[in-house]
Amino acid sequence: MNYFNDPERIPESYGVRIAIGLIFYFLVMQMIGLSHQVELRLLNLLILVAGVYAALKRFKKTHEDRLNYFRALITGVATGAIGSLIFALFLFAYVQLDASLMESIRVNEPMGRYLNPYMVSFIVALEGLFSGLLVTFILINYVHTDEVNVPQG
Repeated sequence: MNYFNDPERIPESYGVRIAIGLIFYFLVMQMIGLSHQVELRLLNLLILVAGVYAALKRFKKTHEDRLNYFRALITGVATGAIGSLIFALFLFAYVQLDASLMESIRVNEPMGRYLNPYMVSFIVALEGLFSGLLVTFILINYVHTDEVNVPQG
């Protein structure tokens, strides 16, 4: 079975897709000289939303149109976390190779003088993890998870 179509590997599959989207967007912004525009980071959120939404829809489709709330939460957060971690690893390598980017971060960020490639990557990974949690929490309401049956007693 193809790795990207394995219903048991949905978070990994869509997490990799999110990472590819984030890396591509980052490289394009670097090439056109807009990587210093903090406001453009909001478009990263759109990439994350699209990936998590697609993962939740795929999970529901491959599991007989059933998706309970807890499983949706795990799938969405894991998808966002995997995408963010891969992007953070890429960013770590990139700032190691491009000293001018790391220097730009040190000069332009409020706490920049305390940052190094490890901290920058950790912050990006942590931001991505919490963004994935928030995005998943919001999207669960649009994907229509199964009803929770509370025993009557």
